[in-house]
Amino acid sequence: MKDGNCDFSPMKQILKEDIRQVIAALELNLEAMSNENDCLLGSFEKIKEQFVSIDMKAATFYLNCYLSPFTDKYPELTTSIQNLSNRKHGGLIVIQRQESLETIIQPGISIGAELTHSLLESIFYPGNPLHDGAVLVSQNQISSAANVLPLSVRSTGGKKLGTRHRAALGLTERSDALVLVVSEETGRISFALNGNLYPINNQGLH
Repeated sequence: MKDGNCDFSPMKQILKEDIRQVIAALELNLEAMSNENDCLLGSFEKIKEQFVSIDMKAATFYLNCYLSPFTDKYPELTTSIQNLSNRKHGGLIVIQRQESLETIIQPGISIGAELTHSLLESIFYPGNPLHDGAVLVSQNQISSAANVLPLSVRSTGGKKLGTRHRAALGLTERSDALVLVVSEETGRISFALNGNLYPINNQGLH
């Protein structure tokens, strides 16, 4: 496994440039407001999309950094969640980091196989008896499948979360684990860490 010392400088430069573009667009809108004939709603919508893009770029990069010290199988993981996302197959993948999860997770079926994207995708294929639970990844192996995670009871400000997302939050509220989630309804990818959910840009995963 890598030592986890991520070089943030390239991503920081990209994010700085993206933020400068947003600031420039806001300044143009500020000037345009003096012209009462200009409707800025469309421009505001574009700026909002830029903010979302910045957030997703940062989350995608940080995800790689959080994973790299604990598994060499990052390419396999990203391939699998991309494919699950494209097919709208729900997925819940726990990456164990430093803390033991034995007392937190209700154990499922032992697997003990090398992590590959094809194995992960087959586990989460609809109709597979194991697809509803969480897969536990320890270093470079799929340790087990069909694990049951504790659900978060925290209020999400009125936003309804599915069981997978509540489970991801619940586990990361109680441990240092990182949990990847693919929504069955939308195909959207996110990851949970320290009790927070972060959206991932599918196109930005490498």
